[in-house]
Amino acid sequence: MAKKVLVVDDEKLIVKGIRFSLEQDGMEVDCAYDGEEALRLATENTYDMILLDIMLPKMDGFEVCQQIREFSAVPIVMLTAKGDDMDKILGLEYGADDYITKPFNILEVKARIKAIMRRTSPKQKKEENVRIVENGDLRLDCESRRLFILGKEINVTAREFDLLAILVLNPNKVYSREKLLNLVWGSEYPGDVRTVDVHVRRLREKIEANPSDPRYVHTKWGVGYYYQGGQNL
Repeated sequence: MAKKVLVVDDEKLIVKGIRFSLEQDGMEVDCAYDGEEALRLATENTYDMILLDIMLPKMDGFEVCQQIREFSAVPIVMLTAKGDDMDKILGLEYGADDYITKPFNILEVKARIKAIMRRTSPKQKKEENVRIVENGDLRLDCESRRLFILGKEINVTAREFDLLAILVLNPNKVYSREKLLNLVWGSEYPGDVRTVDVHVRRLREKIEANPSDPRYVHTKWGVGYYYQGGQNL
């Protein structure tokens, strides 16, 4: 089945170029030119990926991303202005999985999209050593990529799931921020370790009863992060 992508940007030439290139690779592409239209399409359809510009009419990309995160874990890649680090960090804070800076090379965009799709594909996960991991109140289904705490499903993004899965599957092993950045985002990722910190903070807000005193994802000061393992692993 063809992958379905939503491209959101108010610059119609950019949208046209991305759409043409992705369709050449056999993807199905929907387009939106303002935030309200983007949110409507994301609500009415199921996408494998959303490319989302920040500067949009009617509703900016941050707000669109935040509202989509209330009902979907679809991978979202923000399109940000070159060198604007604050936009990149804010995008991650609002729930984006990745960002690409403008102006960009369409080949880079396609490569990043395909890399994320490979990583989040259930078929890809089945080819690995897939299993269900239970540890106390936490249940991680690596095949369906679903997370449960106390039997309640927690809505996490693709990157948040990948990050947690690495830690849970390797309990009590401390990973440096640099190592996690490389494992989850890839060696070619242009971002820095603040990306990992933002995702850990967002993950804690979702899974920890008290994020400032975490039970699951712990910090080894000066080193990195680890999952407090125990039974049933």
